[in-house]
Amino acid sequence: MDKHSKIYVAGHRGMVGSAVVRRLQTEGYRNIVTRTSRELDLRNQAAVNDFFAEERPEIVVLAAAKVGGILANSTYPAQFLYDNLIIAANVIHAAHENGVTKLLNLGSSCIYPRMAPQPLQETALLTGPLEETNRAYAVAKIAAIELCDHYRTQYGDDFISAMPTNLYGPGDNFDLQGSHVLPALMRKMVEAKERRAPQVEVWGSGRPMREFLYADDLADACLFLLRHVSVPGPINVGTGQDLSIRELAELIRDVVGYEGELVFDPSKPDGTPRKLLDVSRLAALGWTARTGLREGIEKTLAWYLQARREASAELRS
Repeated sequence: MDKHSKIYVAGHRGMVGSAVVRRLQTEGYRNIVTRTSRELDLRNQAAVNDFFAEERPEIVVLAAAKVGGILANSTYPAQFLYDNLIIAANVIHAAHENGVTKLLNLGSSCIYPRMAPQPLQETALLTGPLEETNRAYAVAKIAAIELCDHYRTQYGDDFISAMPTNLYGPGDNFDLQGSHVLPALMRKMVEAKERRAPQVEVWGSGRPMREFLYADDLADACLFLLRHVSVPGPINVGTGQDLSIRELAELIRDVVGYEGELVFDPSKPDGTPRKLLDVSRLAALGWTARTGLREGIEKTLAWYLQARREASAELRS
């Protein structure tokens, strides 16, 4: 990569894509190409092919995806499978056809089997059944890894795949119908504090263990991978540390300053019991995460409160 390389960031308005754009700009990359979903529907193969033929990007970061928490994944599995599968197929194939020199495909730690040994190593891929609540999404992400690997094997394309752990940060989705656990809990507690509500409901038993990575740390890892790494198969990106959902909820309550009770509802699904990534491979290559969970939650809360204020001001104007 040099500072004049034309870089296409697919999904630049999302939490991950926007973090990648910020990181690239901080490093002095200015030839960044983006398109909104209205400008370019990545599910439309002809439109994707035309875009690549016209823009001829040299580097691609595939951060576009349909994402959501347990509720969204369980409610709309067909859309999660179809949208993510066809987005990956269209972008990866168009990148090959138009001579992209490097492509970074971003997936998810949900690709690994539900009961795989912890911490999850890259070699665990396709060794057992997936977690049922997000199987559709996981299958699409696994297919994207396979596409990158087979284009590498058959054509010599330098396509790589990074599998981040659970992500959070500025630009996250705080819609309670489609959000992941951390932003959902943050929004619930902010609103409960404002209403002086006596309690906040938390889905599940609180026992599952989860690892969380700040989005700007992932963006830093993406730049490192683009510059220094060219290997097949998934590469785990995380912190190597996890905590229970109960501990997460208590930490968010403390950062928000909410003083009410946390009520856990075991009738709601827990998902995978534990999902901790083995990040030793990436650490050996020279990259580790830098943002602690409390610091990241504080930054995310500040962003969320500011975004709410701005949205409220727009409604009043």
